[in-house]
Amino acid sequence: MATHRPVVGHALALRGRRGETDELDQLVEAVGAGESRALVVRGEPGVGKTALLEYAVERASGFRVARAAGVQSEMELAFAGLHQLLAPMLDRVERLPAPQRDALRTAFGLSHGSPPDAFLVALAVLSLLSDAAEEQPLLCIVDDEQWLDRASAQVLAFTARRLEAESVGLVFAARVPSDAVAGLPELVVEGLREDDARALLESVLTGPLDARVRDQIVSETRGNPLALLELVRGLTPAELAGGFGLPGGVLLSGRIEGSFRRRLDALPAEARRLMLIAAADPVGEPLLVWRAAERLGIPAQAATAAAESGLLEFGARVRFRHPLVRSAAYRSASLEERQDVHRALGEVTDPQSDPDRRAWHRAQATTGPDEHVAQELEGAAGRAQARGGLAAAAAFLERAAMLTPDPARRVQRLLAAARTKRDAGELDAALGLLVAIEAVPLDALQTAELEHLRGQIALEQRRGDDAARLLVSAAGRFAPLDAELARETHLEALGAATAGDLRIPGGVVEAAVAARAAPAAPGPPRAVDILLDGLAIRLTDGYAAAAPTLTRALEMLLALNLADQEVGRRRLWLTGGRASAIVALELWDAESWHLLATRQAQFARDTGALVQLQFALNFLAASHLLAGELTTAGLMLEEDRLIGELTRNPPLRNSAPEMGLAAWQGDEARASQLIETTLREATEPRLGRSVNYANYASAVLNNGLGRHDAALDAARQAFERDQVGFGPFAVPELAEAASRTGEAVLVRAALAWLSDRTRVTHSDWALGIEARVRAFLSQDEAAEGLYRESIARLGRTRVRVELARAQLLYGEWLRRENRRVDAREQLGAAHEMLASMGVQAFAERARRELLATGQTVRKRTVETRDELTAQEAQIARLARDGLSNPEIGTRLFISPRTVKYHLRKVFIKLGISSRSELDRVLPGDPSTPPPL
Repeated sequence: MATHRPVVGHALALRGRRGETDELDQLVEAVGAGESRALVVRGEPGVGKTALLEYAVERASGFRVARAAGVQSEMELAFAGLHQLLAPMLDRVERLPAPQRDALRTAFGLSHGSPPDAFLVALAVLSLLSDAAEEQPLLCIVDDEQWLDRASAQVLAFTARRLEAESVGLVFAARVPSDAVAGLPELVVEGLREDDARALLESVLTGPLDARVRDQIVSETRGNPLALLELVRGLTPAELAGGFGLPGGVLLSGRIEGSFRRRLDALPAEARRLMLIAAADPVGEPLLVWRAAERLGIPAQAATAAAESGLLEFGARVRFRHPLVRSAAYRSASLEERQDVHRALGEVTDPQSDPDRRAWHRAQATTGPDEHVAQELEGAAGRAQARGGLAAAAAFLERAAMLTPDPARRVQRLLAAARTKRDAGELDAALGLLVAIEAVPLDALQTAELEHLRGQIALEQRRGDDAARLLVSAAGRFAPLDAELARETHLEALGAATAGDLRIPGGVVEAAVAARAAPAAPGPPRAVDILLDGLAIRLTDGYAAAAPTLTRALEMLLALNLADQEVGRRRLWLTGGRASAIVALELWDAESWHLLATRQAQFARDTGALVQLQFALNFLAASHLLAGELTTAGLMLEEDRLIGELTRNPPLRNSAPEMGLAAWQGDEARASQLIETTLREATEPRLGRSVNYANYASAVLNNGLGRHDAALDAARQAFERDQVGFGPFAVPELAEAASRTGEAVLVRAALAWLSDRTRVTHSDWALGIEARVRAFLSQDEAAEGLYRESIARLGRTRVRVELARAQLLYGEWLRRENRRVDAREQLGAAHEMLASMGVQAFAERARRELLATGQTVRKRTVETRDELTAQEAQIARLARDGLSNPEIGTRLFISPRTVKYHLRKVFIKLGISSRSELDRVLPGDPSTPPPL
C-alpha cells in the first residue's frame, strides 16, 4: 500500500498559504463536481509542498485517495511508482478491456507477454482511474515526482493530459518537475512572508533572540518552513544570539540536510546503521529492514533511539520524516558502510519474487568488476524490457557494463544500453553513451556497430544527410565482417538518403553507388537484398531498368512473415520499412503501400518502438489522405502528437500528411502557415523531401482553390526534383495546373514521364492518371474516352480522392463542351464524394461548376454540425458508425466516461436524444475508419 511521510509542523507550514490553499480548494471542488483536474505543486525542499498535499487530502472529504511517492533509488525500476499508486485499485483490473488489462498486468510483472504497448498501458491507467471514480471522486497524490521512474512519470503525465470528465484529481509535488509533466498547470510554492516566517521561527525558539539575528535567519532561509524549524535546532542560545552558529555559503537544501546530519550524529552507532539500512531500501518493508539488520548484527533496541529522534517511524512501512533525512542518513555513511548495507539487503531480498531489486543491491555492494553481478543486471534489463520499461532496461545495462571485467563484453553491453535508450526515445542520452564507448579501444566490428547506431540515431533525429553518410560508412566497415549486415545497413542508408535531392551531387546517388558495390550476401537473396538492388539500380540506371527488381522485392516483402524473423532482422523492418513503402509508391501500388505502412505501424506498436511508430503513422496518414479518409488521417496525426506527449519527443513537425491534410481540407490559413514554415526552415539542399512535400501541399491547395498559376509553380519544383516515390504526388498536380494555364509543354513532359513508368508498371493508379493527362491533350471523342478510362481505372484503386477529381475534371470538360446534362451527372458525383470526404476546396469547385450548368445545389453542411468541436465531431462519427464508448475511448485515447460526457453535449447541440439518430444528422462519411 502506498504511504506518505509524516508532516511535522503541518499547521504552521500552512501559515500564510491562503493563495495556495484556495487553488487546491478549487481543484477539490471541481473534482467533486465531476470534472478532472491536474496540478503540479513546485517548490524547493522544505517549502511546504507535502503540507499542501496533506491539506488537499483533508479537504477531499468523501473522496477516495490514492498515493505514491518517488524514491530516488527506485528511479530505475520501471513502473514502480505507477504500481504504488494503483495497487489499491488492482482488484478492478479484470473490468478493463482485454488488451488494456493484459498490457497493465505485463507492465507490472503480474503476467508474461510481449512488451506492452505504451499507449495501452496509459489507456489502462486512464480507464482504471475513471472506473474507480465512478463510485466516488478520486484524488491521486504523487509526492517527489522528480524521483518517479521514467515509465511511471510518462504514463501519469499522459493520463493527466487526457483527463476531462472523470471526477479525478491528479496532484504532483516536485522540487524540479521532470520533463514528463512539463506544460501541466503549476502551483509554485515560495517561502513564507516575513511576518509568517518570524512567527514560525519564534514558535521553536527556547529563548530570546536578537532581532537582527532573527531577521538574518528569516532572510537567509527565504521563509522556508523546514529550514526555519531545523536550522536553529541544536544550536545553543549563545550561538543563536550572535548568529555564529549559522553556516554560510551553503545551498539551503544542503544546510537543512546538514541539520538532519547533526541530529543523526547524536544517535548511537547502531541506530545510525539501522537508519542507513532503511535509507538504502526504497521499499520501506519493515521485515526486509530487520532481516538485513540481523545479518549485520544490529539489535532490535536500535529502533528505539531512531524513533525517539523523530527522524524515522516504524509502522506498516518504514518512513522518514523528510526525504532529506533519508539523504542525510545515506550520504553521511562511508562507502564501505553503504556497500555492507546493500550487500545485506541483496542477500535478504527474494531472488524469485524481486530479482531486479536484488540485482540492484548487489551491484551497489560490488567493489569492482564482477561478471556474476553484471549477468544478474543483464537479466534484470531483459525483464524490464519485457515489461515495456526501456529506460529501466538501459540503466541496468549501463550499470552491468560498468561491472563487466572483459573489455569487449563491456563495450557490447554499453552498445546494448545505447540501443535501448534509442528505442526508448532518449536519443541524446544514447549519443552520450556512444561518446563514452569511443573513449576505449574498439575492434573493427564494434567500430562499425557504433557508427551504425550513430547513423540510426541521426535518422531518428531527422538529420537525413548525416544519417546517410554515417550509415554508408558503417556499411563499408561491415562489408568484410558480415556481408548480410552490410547490405542491410546500405538499405538503411538509402532510406535516409532518399530524403535528399537527386540533382545534388553526392548524397543519394553516392549511397546508391556504394550499395551497388556492396558484396553479395551468402545464400539465397533475401527480400532486403532484392530491395537494396532495386533501389540502387533505380537511382543509378533509371526506372525502366529497376522496375522488374523493385516489383520482385515488393512481392517478397509482402510475403515476409515477421514472426519468423530474429529480433535484429525484425528491427530492420522498421528502418527498411520506409524504403519498402517508398518502393510501393514508386511502383504506383496504393494497396501495397497501405498494407506495408499498416504493418510497419503495427509492428512498431508491438515492439514498443515509439519513435519508429511516429514515422509509420505519417506514412499511414498519407495513404489515408489519398484514399479520401481525412478523418482517419487526422487520427494518425493525433496519435503522432500523443506519442510526443508520452515520450517528450516532438511529433514530426510540419509533416507531409499534416500539410497535406490542411491542403486537401482547403484550410488555406492552416496549410499556408505549415507550408511557409517548412520552406523557411528547410534551407539545406539535403532536406529536399521536406521541400517537396511543402510544394506538393501548395499545389493541392491552389489547384483546389482554382489558383492554377501558383499551383504550377509549386508542382513544377517538386516534379523537377524527381525524388524516388514522389511521382504519384507531384505529377497529377503538375499536369492539372499546366493544362489549366495553357502550358502544354509541361503537360507533355508529365505525360512522357508517366509513359516511361506505365510501359513497365501496369498499375491502375498510374494508368488512370496517365489517361487523365492524355485527355488534357486530346479533344472530342478521344478526350472523352480517356476521361472515362481514367475514372474506370482509378475506381479499381483505393486512391478515392483521385477518382473524385477525375470525375470533377471530366464534368468540367463536359460543361465546357456544352453538355450540361452529362456534366451534372459527373459533377454531382464528384461533389458528393469530395464533400463527404471533407475535401472542401475541390468540393466547392464542383459546386460552382454545377451552378454553372443551371443546377441548384447547396453546400453540404449541417448547421448544427458546425457547432461541434473537433473532438465532439470525431466522437459523433465514431458513435454513428457503431463503436461503443470504450471502443471510442480506445481510438481517441480518452476514458469511456469522457466519451459519454461529450456525447451528451453532441446530442444537445444536434437536437437528438439517441445514438440511432446520429446517422440522420451526420450523413455517411467515408473518411471515418471502420471499427477495429
